[in-house]
Amino acid sequence: MDRWTSLRAGRSPWPTRLLVAALVVGAAVRLGPVSGAGPGQTGGSSVKLVESMGGGLHGYISMRVPPPPDGFGFGISFYSTAWPLLAAPLQSFQIGLPGTWVTPDNRGFEQPLCPPGTYARDHWPERGPSYRDVFQTIEGGTGFWASTQFASTIPKYRMNGTANCYTHEISSPGWGFGNPTPLAPDQVGLVQLSNRLVVPPDGVTFTPGTNGEIFGTAWMALPLVESRAAFHRQPTGDRSWTLFVSAANFKGPVAFWIPDTWSAIANGYATAAGRSLDARPALMGGGAMEVNTVPYFKNADSRGVLYSRIPRIQFPVDTSNRTVLMQDVMMYSADALFSAMTSWTGASAEQVTGAFNMKGAVVPSCTSRSVSFDQGDRDRRFTLAGVDAFLQTTMLGGAGSCSYGLEWKRSPGVFPEYFRQDGDKQMLAVPSSEVPDETGLKAQVFAPAAPGKAYTSPSAAGGTWTTPGPRSKPLVITLTDGSRVTYAWYRFVDQPALQHLGLSETDKTRLQALAERIHASWPITRDYMAPPSRGRLATLDAVQIVTPPRGLEVGYVPIVTRQELPPKQ
Repeated sequence: MDRWTSLRAGRSPWPTRLLVAALVVGAAVRLGPVSGAGPGQTGGSSVKLVESMGGGLHGYISMRVPPPPDGFGFGISFYSTAWPLLAAPLQSFQIGLPGTWVTPDNRGFEQPLCPPGTYARDHWPERGPSYRDVFQTIEGGTGFWASTQFASTIPKYRMNGTANCYTHEISSPGWGFGNPTPLAPDQVGLVQLSNRLVVPPDGVTFTPGTNGEIFGTAWMALPLVESRAAFHRQPTGDRSWTLFVSAANFKGPVAFWIPDTWSAIANGYATAAGRSLDARPALMGGGAMEVNTVPYFKNADSRGVLYSRIPRIQFPVDTSNRTVLMQDVMMYSADALFSAMTSWTGASAEQVTGAFNMKGAVVPSCTSRSVSFDQGDRDRRFTLAGVDAFLQTTMLGGAGSCSYGLEWKRSPGVFPEYFRQDGDKQMLAVPSSEVPDETGLKAQVFAPAAPGKAYTSPSAAGGTWTTPGPRSKPLVITLTDGSRVTYAWYRFVDQPALQHLGLSETDKTRLQALAERIHASWPITRDYMAPPSRGRLATLDAVQIVTPPRGLEVGYVPIVTRQELPPKQ
């Protein structure tokens, strides 16, 4: 899913996830004739060239998730399916696989949470008066994005969020979403917690062949940073929202948000004080695949009837012609982990395993939403009709389950590819046999994704990346997307993301000791969130799972300093 581009394009009727930075929406890519045809011809027939644009498919495949019961705003978890949507990566293609977005619970608050000068306040008056749906979010998930620098057929996992009304976005311990330029020191809000998983800025990769396995995600509020610490510029809560993941070869916490990242929006703007994610319980916005940016070709036949074609989009199906999208959604109270961590981060020597206490968990009563899609640009949009003849959303599992997916009626696992204009306002899904050859649509080839730019970190002396700096030499791994990642081992409190806070020695000692406790006692083989009710766990690209060097076993973390394509041999 992709909240940022939907909102900036003005087409999102309800909040979705922030998952893009440098996206060219609706930009036309004019393609030449197919192989063997002369200029302006396809297969020997003269046809007018058609265009491939970003407006081929917009919409959602989603379910509604209700607000949590009182006291259960301390975390959410779910499993979602990972698979290749396309046979090969394409230019101007962006679809998020099933995921969610987390916002602070400001229901009933009608004053403007976004200060003047923020993007949402200045550009989205329709989100007022409160702007609470675009105020702050924690997003991210598996998917395919137009801002990906190193495209892959297999999906990637990316964290993301916005703390200041979509003015900036933060997607890794160093970079924003899909932007190779590193964030300014005071904009970095994600802290690397795991000492076993390398987090590439272009996304965590999965093993080749991933197709229908499930991946677990949890965002849990933990009391990692003291609310009384002297470095807070603004009164700040004690909720450090922490990402846990569950894969076949890695389980556990990955990174957490600095509470000050959220509270900073109230600096000079008292209306937002105490309304941010560091201090408020959380709402899960729903479960959804957001179809955001898909190229398409269009052309009319000799009678003037318009036809269009999108890429072949595929889904895994089971023996009942169903696709599981998201399953086992749970919400958590402080009893799941927060309360235990409160005592563990203090003087208590009582062991905390990190596993979520199911006495503090509840399953919400979820309902599916009908699929809804359109095609076109801002000037002219068509509703896509007939899609429900191919597929429909459905709830999966029995009573007490929050899981949803697709039920296929025709062409199991293949989304409609061709459409024919039907009146002034809609395009109708049709089989390829009903598309006239004279349109040339069947012979067109979509533009492949192009290599992107390298993510680079600052190397100047005295900066947050070099002072105090790493404790190891640079190390290199090569991912399944073909990119090369350089990382180095930093002492936990010396990592770049924490330097702008100006931590006191007392704060550093406390945080460092907490990281060492977690590293020493929370293995990557333990179940932290409950195991899935069905399916097999996906496997992460094994080179990202690393072992600390001798002497750096606990209290040190692998920080990516560069991601690039290797030089051509």
